[in-house]
Amino acid sequence: MGDMIGLIAATIAFVGGHFVLSHPLRAPMVARLGENAFLGVYSIFALAALGWMILAYRAAPSGEALWAANEAIWIVATLLMWIAAIFWAGSLVGNPALPNPAAKKAAIKEPAGVFRITRHPMMWSFAIWGFVHLLIAPRADNLVLCGGIIILALVGSRLQERKKFVAMGDAWVQWQSRTNFIPFARGFAFPGWMAVIVGTVAWLALSWLHMPLAGMPAGIFFWL
Repeated sequence: MGDMIGLIAATIAFVGGHFVLSHPLRAPMVARLGENAFLGVYSIFALAALGWMILAYRAAPSGEALWAANEAIWIVATLLMWIAAIFWAGSLVGNPALPNPAAKKAAIKEPAGVFRITRHPMMWSFAIWGFVHLLIAPRADNLVLCGGIIILALVGSRLQERKKFVAMGDAWVQWQSRTNFIPFARGFAFPGWMAVIVGTVAWLALSWLHMPLAGMPAGIFFWL
């Protein structure tokens, strides 16, 4: 029980710390420390909290799964992780939600690639990762860890939109009007060949690494 409480505490620290540092504390800390120093503090905290959460997860009792992951679930999970990898790959270029000097210019452009699917492809890739791991292994420890990641990704996206509106004004309003929050809410859109190629390579590589790193196969390697 104590180990599970430790996992809950670590997850709350990881998720809550991101929210607090990204929003109420960001402006006063940047004013006091400067942008670069703040980013350094933020990065140190994020790595420390993530490390604590991983260690707590390994120490926590896994508990019994609510259901067994049959082949149909594995197929759905594998396809979802492929989509998540494509979202992540496509989000790395031309993303107005990322902190970079060209963010406002990116928001003014017509949405392309994964941004025609959702304006938060990176956050949705993390949320899908959490959902897939709950789908495959619906245990108490995964409910805490993956639930925290899902909350951080989706609630964080909404909070990020408020911050982007303050920083970018009408440019962000235009971006919101031309994009959607929920993936494929406006119908199917092709994510672009670069996102598909890079995302597929990343998906295959990470699926292959899942066995040595996590001790169980993932993706297509479940059948190989």
